[in-house]
Amino acid sequence: MDVTAKTDFIGKDSPAASERPAIFTRPTTKTGIVSWLTTVDHKRIGLLYGISALIFFLVGGAEALLIRLQLAVPNNTLLSSHAYNEMFTMHATTMIFLAIMPLSAAFFNYIMPLQIGARDVAFPRLNGFAYWLFLAGAVILNVGWFIKSGVPDVGWFGYAPLTSKAFSNTFATDISTDLWVMGLQVLGVSSVIGSLNFIVTIINLRAPGMTMMRLPVFTWMTLFTAFMIVLSFPAITIALVGLMMDRQFGANFFEVSNGGLPILWQHLFWVFGHPEVYILILPAMGIISEILPCFSRKPLFGYPIVVFSGAVIGTLGFGVWSHHMFTTGMGTMATAAFAVATMAIAVPTGVKIFNWIGTIWGGQLQMRTPMMFALGFVWTFMIGGFSGVMHAAAPADAQQQDSYFVVAHFHYVLIGGSLFALLAGIHYWFPLIFGRKVSEFWGKLSFWIIFIGFNVTFFPMHFLGLNGMPRRTFTYDGNMGWNSANLIATIGAIILGIGVAVYFATMVYTYYKGQRVGRDPWHARTLEWSIQNPPPEYNFAVIPTVHARDAFWYEKSHQTEIAEEQAAHAKAEEAHGGIHMPSQSWFPFLTAMAILTGSLFFADHNFLGAICAAVGMIVFAYLWAWEGPGGYHLHLDKDGNAIDDKKGGHSTH
Repeated sequence: MDVTAKTDFIGKDSPAASERPAIFTRPTTKTGIVSWLTTVDHKRIGLLYGISALIFFLVGGAEALLIRLQLAVPNNTLLSSHAYNEMFTMHATTMIFLAIMPLSAAFFNYIMPLQIGARDVAFPRLNGFAYWLFLAGAVILNVGWFIKSGVPDVGWFGYAPLTSKAFSNTFATDISTDLWVMGLQVLGVSSVIGSLNFIVTIINLRAPGMTMMRLPVFTWMTLFTAFMIVLSFPAITIALVGLMMDRQFGANFFEVSNGGLPILWQHLFWVFGHPEVYILILPAMGIISEILPCFSRKPLFGYPIVVFSGAVIGTLGFGVWSHHMFTTGMGTMATAAFAVATMAIAVPTGVKIFNWIGTIWGGQLQMRTPMMFALGFVWTFMIGGFSGVMHAAAPADAQQQDSYFVVAHFHYVLIGGSLFALLAGIHYWFPLIFGRKVSEFWGKLSFWIIFIGFNVTFFPMHFLGLNGMPRRTFTYDGNMGWNSANLIATIGAIILGIGVAVYFATMVYTYYKGQRVGRDPWHARTLEWSIQNPPPEYNFAVIPTVHARDAFWYEKSHQTEIAEEQAAHAKAEEAHGGIHMPSQSWFPFLTAMAILTGSLFFADHNFLGAICAAVGMIVFAYLWAWEGPGGYHLHLDKDGNAIDDKKGGHSTH
């Protein structure tokens, strides 16, 4: 039976939590620093990713404010040219690799297993290892702030020959670029490990009845993003290894004076770099595809088309990289081919937008804070898409290349797009994760301040770019005609910063003092809302059976049938030993710390220290392999409490 037949129920507000029987009672959870260092629980790992990403988001935002303050007036001396180069390099690197990507990974870790009815990811300890590797890479990238050589000043794209030793010896022993190289390699390994885990989880651990065409769109976008990471990160790894060889051992991959090819770096980098754009935006599209149907009180319009368009975006994303290189002299044939591909990739993106509009059209709209951020995403992402399609025309791109028009474009896509959706996702899933609901007044206030500040900041940059202001310029003369637009953009950046501060203050206040809510406060569609909040360590007392695409809407309209089915499944599961839970482990953390130590030694050209750290990494990995599967079992008593079979009492894991 299709859930769309139940529109009379779907259109109503969700029954109060007190009117619905709880399926289980949450056991006491072990706390303390050791429990976090050794955790393998996908929900805790998701929280670690999320907290880390939000911290680095604030760091990247502070770097952006310094950039805008430097450009507020002509001939400003707030930052030196070298400090300015460091700021825009670290701002972009931080926002892309340490904020937006890990914030997406936080949702992948926390939400995706719940949406497919799983108790954890396929490889829990490997999941913990991926997080600690991410944190190691973040430390490597930022350690330069605390040493003499400083952070890199080569741009987040690391174009040769700016990354060669001849151009990066600001100090006698400059290792800032080496730290950047090692940090990105470690982050790449973390991303690939996590992505392989997500792929296996989605394919193998879906609940009974959860066919691929019943997967929530967010889970589909998780799957597509994971495949894109696995396929694109080897390209940047090859480029980084070549650069590492040039800098550490005098190789000639990109050293033009010795026969190297700087343009080879551009090809390798953008073969990764353009899929990376969609790695950042597909999770956002998945979040929007969950929020809009929930607050429109109707199923997603054109679900198969939305899924298929995501697959097309992921595929075409690998065939457009050289539109970043139209001004490098590739030749007319290559330029024409990549121009056509760039135009083509706008089609599946536009299809998604029309499906989102079709979803809200005629719906019973609930204008809650997540819905506001979601609609803000649609509008700003469309603006960024329009300016992006302009770049498919090579003559126009030749004028806009390396100008502030491009800066405006990708900020509309990545802030107006990815970030707006991620902020919407935080609001949407906050009651599930913490059991508290964000104030609508403060949530909407933060949205409007962020929305206004964002547009005041970046819309004038279109005109700055068309008027000839180049990117990566740390100052400008007062007679260039750029004064007013730059001042407006800086004022907008301050407003945007205030909005972000209000948003974060609201989140922190809600965590401690927010209104407590019961299960399913939004009257949502998907399985993660079918359990109590915050979720217990085992997620589902009984693995659910999925009967429809909007699984939880179906359950709420067939409560008697579902209750009988779950009772039968509970007996069957108990007969097979109860709920198996993986044991915690020190080895993912220790192995990642060995890699961190070795990378720092290697970047500092201390090869003996790097070899010793590599030996430690091998030892920890070997002990990890011999640790065995381990784990313990939970059983549910007549009251629904989880009993640990090792302790004979309530679970404390």
